[in-house]
Amino acid sequence: MTRKKNEEPIDPNNLKPEERLKFEIAEELGLGDKVIQNGWRSLTAKESGRIGGLITKRKREMQENCM
Repeated sequence: MTRKKNEEPIDPNNLKPEERLKFEIAEELGLGDKVIQNGWRSLTAKESGRIGGLITKRKREMQENCM
């Protein structure tokens, strides 16, 4: 039986730009504290999907604003 490695807690002050956007969206959805305490793996599939969808939407909006 394999054991999953526990993910380290997230430090919001030390994130790459892509992770910063991801974390900002998680905070907007009220999931910021959960991510900080337990890592990204603590999110449900529904929560992760919602974050991913909003990341895609924001990136699309940024591209449209640049054109």
